[in-house]
Amino acid sequence: MRNASGVKMNIQNNTNMNTDPSQTPGEMANDVKGEGLDYRSHIQNLSPNPGAKLLRYGKTKEGVISLAQGEGDAPTPEFIRSAAIQALQEGKTFYGMPLGLMELREELTQYYKRIYEIDLPVNRAYVTSSGSKAMNLALQSLIEKGDEVVAVTPIWKNLLNCLEVVEANIIESPMDFIDGKWSLDLDKLFASCTDKTRAILITTPSNPTGWVMEKDQMQAVLDYARKHGIWLISDEVYGRLTYDRLHAPSFLEISDPHDRLYTVNNFSKAWAMTGWRLGWLVGPQGSEGIIQDVANYDYMCPPSFSQYGAMAALQEGEPFLQELLTLWQGNMDFMFDAFATNDRIIAKKPDAAFYAFLRVEGETDSVAFARRLIDDYAISLAPGSSFGRVGEGFMRFCFATSRPKLEEAIGRFMKAVDAL
Repeated sequence: MRNASGVKMNIQNNTNMNTDPSQTPGEMANDVKGEGLDYRSHIQNLSPNPGAKLLRYGKTKEGVISLAQGEGDAPTPEFIRSAAIQALQEGKTFYGMPLGLMELREELTQYYKRIYEIDLPVNRAYVTSSGSKAMNLALQSLIEKGDEVVAVTPIWKNLLNCLEVVEANIIESPMDFIDGKWSLDLDKLFASCTDKTRAILITTPSNPTGWVMEKDQMQAVLDYARKHGIWLISDEVYGRLTYDRLHAPSFLEISDPHDRLYTVNNFSKAWAMTGWRLGWLVGPQGSEGIIQDVANYDYMCPPSFSQYGAMAALQEGEPFLQELLTLWQGNMDFMFDAFATNDRIIAKKPDAAFYAFLRVEGETDSVAFARRLIDDYAISLAPGSSFGRVGEGFMRFCFATSRPKLEEAIGRFMKAVDAL
């Protein structure tokens, strides 16, 4: 059987899909989480992640092009792999320190000096087993049950679920979407805060919008946080994925060592290391002991040999990153040239990252649209409702892929839009 795009589809996986076609057959037994078992109620009742479910569903369908996940299709470059392989061959496979190898922590401080012109002491830089783990360590060190965390949305759904896991009271502070561009109204952000607000969570550059927070807004937010004793958690994992400058602004450039500030980062995006699960956290002066304790009891230490690959990425990775940015810039230009041929597509080029966060006029249910794109056009995108309430009606389209794959995906997507 062929779908509307002419791609042969395997319909066997649609059988016994119950009433929710985004479920795979292997998930059917787990439809009711923890049924009959006495798990913690708030873990059983975590809000669903429709984007993750649809991503899995798309992967069960033959011939589907998936641009729903935040990664490209380039493998980790050879010089990074070789460094890790050499570490393996040398037997560097033992337990390490909870906050990472001292050599890698020192390399991070050199990286900040070289790229950001920041003098960061090594006792503020902590290696973690993924950027997600860096976020979790920050939250676990700060959040008591019921603490309010104001999250600027749209935002990656996993971060909202991380807040649920630590039993925070989540306050979404939505950005404005005006004339195709996203912007942050600081008055609205500050109005979302109360005397119960423990932290403000900001992703800059933004996943999924590609919006970049400039230093004047950062300074205003930092001043407000200082005045009210609020922590700032800045997810800066896309900080090097900018097209008009060396890096996006970082809160670290304007903060003092004792500010209540965590910045989260990872090796995944800039150096094609998504599967390596390595990241880092920068905390304020005096945070080393508490983060070490949380890390020690959470996962003991980051994997040892892979950290040598991370050191190679920091030391030698600039040419590779520039190659990626050149590819992505060309992909973005191609994509938006195609979008411009249909007035129903509402989107403008992002300032950073590798996503188009777009809206198609008339499509208000992003999950239903994403499901239809998989079933009828063999293309998998992330539904905007996965990024907070303000994201409903939007779709996230990752363009960090090869040009032939992108061209085919764009062709299928444009057929879907033209058919509306």
